[in-house]
Amino acid sequence: TTTIINLAITYANLGKKTLLVDGDLRKPVIHKVFDGRKEHGLTHYLSGVETKLEAIIHSTDIHNLDIIYNGAIPPNPSELLGSDLMKDMVTELKEKYDVILFDAPPVMAVTDAVVLSRLTDQFILVVRFGNTDKDSIDHALTALTHVGTSLTGVVFNDLNQKNSYYSKNYYSYNQYYYSTESTS
Repeated sequence: TTTIINLAITYANLGKKTLLVDGDLRKPVIHKVFDGRKEHGLTHYLSGVETKLEAIIHSTDIHNLDIIYNGAIPPNPSELLGSDLMKDMVTELKEKYDVILFDAPPVMAVTDAVVLSRLTDQFILVVRFGNTDKDSIDHALTALTHVGTSLTGVVFNDLNQKNSYYSKNYYSYNQYYYSTESTS
């Protein structure tokens, strides 16, 4: 969530008309960051409670950044995200926005992210460095491949000097390189 929020703010600051959609319909967080707790959102639209798309799009204090909050937590998130109405909504939004970003639950936890990936042009997998095991990453990539989603890239978060193999070796090499005296 932090990664997608920062990406949305970056695109907006670059002058791109940006929409951030909270597609995590099980444990949403974006409404807490932007104080949109009581706003109508995605589930209101997809369930038919709200019929006007404009009613669920909320502006922010950040120029060029709009948000669609999650709405009420539904009993059937995957079904709503995979619905024809959701597909039509994304098509309509692509005409109005330069960039549309979706926050989604973890790929391994539920099928929602995989279902949502079918509606996107690009998919970025966020991996917690040193915490996410290789088997989980392989499983996530397999699930995405099964629905025809190609991976655009990977973002490693929580990377620091304590858990970075490269950082330790680079530091050791620099220490060795610069501490040796030349004998010429």
